[in-house]
Amino acid sequence: MSIKLGKIAAAAAMTMGATLAQASCNGLPTQAALKAALVSAVSTETSGLDFQMWATVVDRDGVVCAVAFSGADRGSQWPGSRVISAQKANTANAFSLDGLALSTANLYSAVQPGGSLYGLQHSNPVDTGVAYGGNSANNGTINDFMVGKKIGGVNVFGGGLALYNAQHKVIGAVGVSGDTSCADHMIGWRVRNGLGLDHLFGVVGGVSGDASRPDNIILDLTNAFGHPNCLNTGNPGALPAVSP
Repeated sequence: MSIKLGKIAAAAAMTMGATLAQASCNGLPTQAALKAALVSAVSTETSGLDFQMWATVVDRDGVVCAVAFSGADRGSQWPGSRVISAQKANTANAFSLDGLALSTANLYSAVQPGGSLYGLQHSNPVDTGVAYGGNSANNGTINDFMVGKKIGGVNVFGGGLALYNAQHKVIGAVGVSGDTSCADHMIGWRVRNGLGLDHLFGVVGGVSGDASRPDNIILDLTNAFGHPNCLNTGNPGALPAVSP
C-alpha cells in the first residue's frame, strides 16, 4: 500500500511541477516550436561539424520549459549535449538583463585565470537529480524529466542566448549544444531569431560592439569578452540582425 501511495504522490508532484512550468513559461516556445526552430537552424547553418543538436529553453527563473533535438531520434546527437544545452540556457538567462545581453560565448575569456569573472564557471552547479532523473526514453520530448524543474549550471562557451520579447524584456533563454562551440552559437542565434524572441535592437546593449548583434560571439581572444575560433567557423557578421 505504501509503495502505491508513494507512486501516487510522485505522480501528483510531477503534475504540479508541469502545471507550474506551464504558467511560468507563458510567452516562451512550446516543445514543438522549439524543435521546428532547431531543425530549421541546423539545416541553415552548416559551419562546424554539421552535426545534429539539442536545445533547451528556460524561463526567467531558470525553470526548464522545453527540450528538443534535431535528429531522427535522441541518439542522433551527442547524448552529453542535452544537459550542456540546458546549462547554456541557464547561464544566458542568469547573466543577462533587460538592458544588457550576454551570450555564453561572451563569457569565455572573462572566466579564464586572471579574467574579471574567473571562478564564475564553478558557481550555480547543475542539479544532477534533475539532469539525469527520469526515463531516458523521454529525453527531448514534452515529457523530458528536466521540464518544470530548475537545472542550474554555468557554461562559458558558445550556444546560450537570452530571449527578449517585443517589449525588450528578457523572459528566459535558449541553449543549444552538439557541435563546435562556435557552431553552437551560430545555431542558437538562428533558433532565437526563428522563435521571434530577439527583440534587442536599439534598446538592449551588449559587449560585441555591433548594435545589430549586441550579444554576438567575438572571435578575438585579446578581447575581454572574446571566444576562441573553431574548426570551420562561420561568419558571425552574416547572422541575422536582431529585431527592434
